[in-house]
Amino acid sequence: MHVLLFLLNTLFFFLVGAALLRGWMNTRRMRMTQQPGLFVMAITDWIVQPLRKTLPRAWAQANTDWGSFLAAVMLALAYSAILHAFSGGHLAGVQNLGFVITVPFLAVMFLIRTVLQGLMLLALVYAVLSWIQPHSPIQNVLSRLLDPVLAPIRRVIPLVGGVDLSVLVLIILLQVGLLVIA
Repeated sequence: MHVLLFLLNTLFFFLVGAALLRGWMNTRRMRMTQQPGLFVMAITDWIVQPLRKTLPRAWAQANTDWGSFLAAVMLALAYSAILHAFSGGHLAGVQNLGFVITVPFLAVMFLIRTVLQGLMLLALVYAVLSWIQPHSPIQNVLSRLLDPVLAPIRRVIPLVGGVDLSVLVLIILLQVGLLVIA
């Protein structure tokens, strides 16, 4: 049973993370014709394209990719419903709340955890690449994805000996966030 739950968690983390990444990349106006855009689109097209057709025209043409974010929410709700069904409604911390309250609560927690872990992964890869191969093509992609998150930290934390510590601070803050929601 634990193995099945682990595999479900991994699958849904991957799908929700891909949908969130697609939404964030589109919101940041990044080209989706190169990697990782092509990969993310290939994984999420099956759910995002039908959802975009159901959205109101103003939402579908907005600067924010609501189809991708809605796909992430729907996948998180599906994961939470499956988790609730497997546990028989007896999940630690949310017992006796009922299906209608438990599933959305778990979905929100799953989305928050996915965002924090996804940002952690991006920040770690960004930090390693900035030291090993600073002019890598993926470095530009990571920079565009993380700049809105790192900019407020960079305003507060100055360079120390020419080293940007904002990524380290971000990783610490993300870890604190993960500990809070655990």
